[in-house]
Amino acid sequence: MATERPSTPPPLASTSHPSLLPRTPLTPEQVRKIEINRLKAKALREQREERQQEITPSLTQTSSNLTAGQKRAHSAISTSNVPATLRDGSNTDSAKTDSLRPLDNIQPARNFTKFVEYDFSKMTDTKGGFLTVEDDPHNKALHAPNADEKPTHMTLKEWERHQLLRSLRDQKTGPFEPGLSVLKKEDKVCRECGSLEIDWKWEDIFGCAVCNACKEKVPEKYSLLTKTEAREDYLLTDPELKDGELLPHLERPNPHKSTWNNMMLYLRYQVEQYAITQKWGSAEALDAEFTKRETEKKRRKEVKFKSKLHELKKKTRVEAYRRSRQAGAGEGKFGDDISGGGKHTHVWGRSVEDGEGGGVKTCVECGMEVEELEF
Repeated sequence: MATERPSTPPPLASTSHPSLLPRTPLTPEQVRKIEINRLKAKALREQREERQQEITPSLTQTSSNLTAGQKRAHSAISTSNVPATLRDGSNTDSAKTDSLRPLDNIQPARNFTKFVEYDFSKMTDTKGGFLTVEDDPHNKALHAPNADEKPTHMTLKEWERHQLLRSLRDQKTGPFEPGLSVLKKEDKVCRECGSLEIDWKWEDIFGCAVCNACKEKVPEKYSLLTKTEAREDYLLTDPELKDGELLPHLERPNPHKSTWNNMMLYLRYQVEQYAITQKWGSAEALDAEFTKRETEKKRRKEVKFKSKLHELKKKTRVEAYRRSRQAGAGEGKFGDDISGGGKHTHVWGRSVEDGEGGGVKTCVECGMEVEELEF
């Protein structure tokens, strides 16, 4: 005889959406609130219908007097009796208060009222707290125009043409190159070949009249030196190099990084003339001073190396003494044998290279390590 299996509870009634859970029945409190809200809405609708009935007779009277195709008067379709609950942008109530700005009284929705409204027409630009021309109209520094910024009254093409003309004027090339005349005897000529076609920019900055061909032919005189080369090779100081009257220099943008200071270039024969003739007296004195400084630099390096080596030896001895004190009874002295009472003699093993290029030797008996430096 087969036994009957217990049956599960019957499934709930399926809804239109299987993913939605069945709704729970409403509580008496919820039913009461729903009924109260329904009665309030019904009362508001009845009040709105009563207001509409008051307007309807006037509209029907005017419409009955009109013939076919005749328009109604504006007063007949006035929206002055629109309910206050109606949010309509075309509401003409604002015209009663301000006929010039009819959109000022339009109120935003409740969800969009949490913001700060600024009237930009009443705000003043303080320029971030910086002084402006309006603050100090008598300050010439504020009124001076910036040569690197494009003026407001210029177009982009005019500004590019202005920059091109300014570069040609600075280099004294193109239309700004000084004219040549065979009638003038005071024209400057090249100091090497006597040519009239000299580099006017070099003549203006360095005071050296030389043509471009001679600059390439005689590089030992007319090549340019950097500030570092002039300071290290000719032993000149920074105040001397910064003095434009003593050593004129040509400034160019830094080739390594545009944001760094401009590169200062000096004419080789002018640097040699000042360093050898005026400062050191002769080329032999300059070479002697250079050798003296190199020797002093080498001596300082050796002293620094020896001091570091001495510190390394001192640390090694202290470490060995600490190990012997820890291994013995605490009464031993540095150099004593740890196992017996006699003097300990180190027995060094083979040198083992470390990762830094040096060697390390270890005592076979006491384990003391010593670093080796090869020269």
